[in-house]
Amino acid sequence: MNSFSWSRFAQRSGYSIVVGLAFLRSTIALGEIMPSDCERAAQYSESKRGVSMLVLQNGRTIFERYGNGGSARGRWPIFSGTKSFWGIAALAAVHDGLFNLDDSVSDTITEWKGDRRKSQITIRELLNQTDGIEGASRLQRASIRDRNAAAIQLPILAEPGSAFIYGPSHLQIFSELLRRKLNGRTTTRYIEARVLNRLGLGRLNYKKDAHGNPLPATGFELTAREWARLGELVLGRGNYHGRQIVPANLLREAFVGSQANPSYGLTFWLNQQSRKLSGEADMERMLDLPWESARWTDVCICKDAPADMVVALGSGYQRLFVIPSLKAVIVRQGSNAKFSDAHFLRLILGL
Repeated sequence: MNSFSWSRFAQRSGYSIVVGLAFLRSTIALGEIMPSDCERAAQYSESKRGVSMLVLQNGRTIFERYGNGGSARGRWPIFSGTKSFWGIAALAAVHDGLFNLDDSVSDTITEWKGDRRKSQITIRELLNQTDGIEGASRLQRASIRDRNAAAIQLPILAEPGSAFIYGPSHLQIFSELLRRKLNGRTTTRYIEARVLNRLGLGRLNYKKDAHGNPLPATGFELTAREWARLGELVLGRGNYHGRQIVPANLLREAFVGSQANPSYGLTFWLNQQSRKLSGEADMERMLDLPWESARWTDVCICKDAPADMVVALGSGYQRLFVIPSLKAVIVRQGSNAKFSDAHFLRLILGL
């Protein structure tokens, strides 16, 4: 309800306008998400082929609705939203002592030691996609028999740390590094034991190649409520329903942007540049640009959303918005259509 409708309500019900507006301001200050605002956001989402919308706040369901063929039990592809689960697995591996984020990748993938630029790449740069390696979307093809081998042989296009080049290559290389560190255990068994099982998730599609290597860049299909569990983990600062998956101080590393792209952390998108009243950007459209043309400084997802918002983002406007300051998790799933994250968020937040 906006201030004008509050004024009319106050007049008709005998309250003073001052009292009505004071109540409104206190509601906004508390950050309460209103079901009526969610209803408007759901109508917008469904008009853009949305199939599900779920809003949790303070551990309670504020709003849940399905349309256009979606259902509460229907799993839906989250595409690149899959990356964020592997980002959490990477942090779990750090906690388990398998490596540190700023270790050189070439300490494990020793084939890179003789390459001046590749030998400088760190694990952190793999996870925030600033290693300079070609993005190589072709790695997603089922015809590639060994994606890991193909990924580590890809050319480097920019100095490590100097450019954000989005694509599946970086996590595919990380997958090979993790495989070597596990000494015989598979990477899928590791992510299941350390992350997915603790979130109550199973029977997921890893899109394995002929050598059994998973495709960490995409593949998972989840219900809205299943995907929301990752958001609850973030709100719990690494703890999900009493199970600590990663320590809070380590989880914070995932929400630190790079110089090349301040809006992307370790497999999570960030809204932190909204503090500067930056221009808004459609991240999916930005990713369609050649990497040399994209400009990632002074852009944010929604300048009116809290700066601490983090997002797991999948193509076709699959979204997991997590807003710690509001203790809120918002899931939106749908088929590809022209959609505005900023408009959707403003509707939910009543702005």
